[in-house]
Amino acid sequence: MVDPARTTAGEERTGIQDPAYDQDPVIDVANLTIRYGQEVALRDATFQVFRREIFGIIGPANSGKTSFLRALNRMSDFNPDMHVDGTIRLNGKDVDAWRNVYALRSRVGVVFPLPVGLPLSVYENVAFAPRLRGITKRADLDQVVERCLRRAALWDEVKDRLNSLGSLLSGGQQQRLTIARALSQDPEVLLLDEFSIAVDPVTTMRIEDVLKELKGEMTIVLVTNLVQQARRLAHRTAFFLTGELVEIGDTEALFEGDVKDERTRGYIEGRFG
Repeated sequence: MVDPARTTAGEERTGIQDPAYDQDPVIDVANLTIRYGQEVALRDATFQVFRREIFGIIGPANSGKTSFLRALNRMSDFNPDMHVDGTIRLNGKDVDAWRNVYALRSRVGVVFPLPVGLPLSVYENVAFAPRLRGITKRADLDQVVERCLRRAALWDEVKDRLNSLGSLLSGGQQQRLTIARALSQDPEVLLLDEFSIAVDPVTTMRIEDVLKELKGEMTIVLVTNLVQQARRLAHRTAFFLTGELVEIGDTEALFEGDVKDERTRGYIEGRFG
């Protein structure tokens, strides 16, 4: 692994300019190894993700990108074959130290590649998590639902059919509903795992606009199979390859060729992957 992520955020940047982005680590990963049985998905990765940055992760399939997200959100609890060694700290606290894993997941929202809606109305999809937190007054729930749908750029399209099933929305609308549902928990960190797979290019750009708006409010970890998407959105980008964190750097610098490993250049230029 070359120069893992202790890359400073204070260097002169040619990419996204964001005065709110600083070197305060929200996620601190140390010597992280993830296995499924005897198969290693990610090997000895060490890096940090900073507060209010969009952190991109690129790399071919089976490079360990999604496995990292699963470990961060404790999805390993659902998979007895998934073994995690090393540490992942969220705001200084080891994620394995959380006794209430649901409280952890309320701090770390996840948007999966395919929209996974609850078999409920549009309104109840967004109101579900706030209800679990004890928000029961209709007026308060109305405010939460509208705020989250607006933040997900969906309100104007669904405000007249909030009582319709979320599953009746188009694929792109369902993906934005998934984002609204994640936002309803007021997460500190939002994880997105190749959200563009199931949506059209126009919807992809709309969701990208949403992420640009959100970056000043929370930390976003963006796993993407579209390298140009990482270039458009990410402050820093990590390149994973066959379970190895190859390098991390300022996104625009990487795309301009300032790489420490030629494999990174090859992947960005489309020579493999």
